[in-house]
Amino acid sequence: MLDILFSHSYYYPLDTKQWKNKTPFPPLGTIYAASLMRENGFNVDLFDTNLRDNPYDIEKEIAKKKPEFLVLYDDGFNYLTKMCLTTMREAAFEMIRIGKSYDCTVIVNSSDATDHYLKYLTTGADYIIQGEGEATLKELLTILKNKQSPENVKGIVYTKEGETVTNFKRQVLKNLDELPLPAWDLVDIDAYKKIWHIGGKEFTLNLATTRGCPFKCNWCAKPIYGNRYNTHSPEYIVSHIQFLQKKYKVKRFWMCDDIFGLTPGWVQDFNIELKKTNTSLKYYIQSRVDLLLKEDTIDALAESGLQEVWVGAESGSQSILDAMDKGTKVEEIYNATTLLKDKNIRVAFFIQFGYLGETKSDISQTIKMIKELVPDDIGISVSYPLPGTKFYDKVKDDLRLKANWTDSDDLAMMFKSTYNSKYYKKLHRYVHKEYRKSQGVNFLKNILSQPNQFSKTAIKRIAYLMYYFPSAFMDAQILKRMEHLND
Repeated sequence: MLDILFSHSYYYPLDTKQWKNKTPFPPLGTIYAASLMRENGFNVDLFDTNLRDNPYDIEKEIAKKKPEFLVLYDDGFNYLTKMCLTTMREAAFEMIRIGKSYDCTVIVNSSDATDHYLKYLTTGADYIIQGEGEATLKELLTILKNKQSPENVKGIVYTKEGETVTNFKRQVLKNLDELPLPAWDLVDIDAYKKIWHIGGKEFTLNLATTRGCPFKCNWCAKPIYGNRYNTHSPEYIVSHIQFLQKKYKVKRFWMCDDIFGLTPGWVQDFNIELKKTNTSLKYYIQSRVDLLLKEDTIDALAESGLQEVWVGAESGSQSILDAMDKGTKVEEIYNATTLLKDKNIRVAFFIQFGYLGETKSDISQTIKMIKELVPDDIGISVSYPLPGTKFYDKVKDDLRLKANWTDSDDLAMMFKSTYNSKYYKKLHRYVHKEYRKSQGVNFLKNILSQPNQFSKTAIKRIAYLMYYFPSAFMDAQILKRMEHLND
């Protein structure tokens, strides 16, 4: 009989936008927990939902392996789980019901369950772990195995005699190097490689060097790892990279930290450790423009193998950045982008429209910034209220009809902003077209100045100008009419 069957509630095929990308990542947070439990004597297995299209397949696994505990442990390093998409919530509820039908003790740890524990308890979950889960799960399972009461286990919510019991919160783990390497052997890596190959992209695995984020952007929730942050040592991370390179022949990595290189000097030490161990890799990260501009950070990143950085640009309007409590300046976006490009590091922008108080002028400034800087990629969204944030508190009275997106391509406005959902969806398409226009024009200029240096990508972008110029013009006219309707 199996002690613990681990699973989680994210299904790429149920999220059309993400499945179309064909870049799925294994559930890193889940296999960290599985590894720790196995190290502490529990017999564990994983039912990985990432590449599946329904929650019902787990029944065969449960019937066959008869686990005592079903642990739905979401990957807290995957930003998609923070969004609490309703499709994934419903899948989790179905998995809970199936687990209970086979008399499993069901334990759930996720952003959604942390924020909405009553919904999960009502569905049948026995225990909800709030926040970072490994230490709590280890203590809880040990106590339950010994038939003892969980009343003193920090970090859990459960039901006792019809009443909901919320225990004291647990402090986050400070020394991350105490954790064993994730249980990668439980993951079907070849299945992931196949999807990446179908998408025509180089296979990439995910790593996390930190947990948490100290910055206080008022729209960003941190239900799992919190506002405090802790860091693995460069030695731990390089050892992890070496293991994955040897085991799975992977050369490229996604450092999935909320913010990579938070600790002063860490990036520089990481670069030194790579050189000392003769370890080479390609990787990409998320960061902040103000952090990138500190000392010789960009130089160290370039030397260590960084290919691409996604920055939370959010807006080209300083008034919007200030309203968000972002803590960055528009000029820092310009400076960091220029320096990264000089080092041949790709730069990508996260852009957010629809924040409270946003004006037409703010939108125009953002579009202007994109067209002037021409990043290598952009990801556009609308402001999304996450529970536990100041932003959520400001708009929660507007969330009666819809409080979560169905999937990550929903883009619905869930609160009353300057414009409505239809406007922002049209704006999303328009900005992408303006961006592609700017890319195409840049490629054309480069080819005219250096005729011998061109690529298939350049030719493709230039050819598409014949579509983007008239199409963007038509979208601009439609947006003007929609603005008038909102006046």
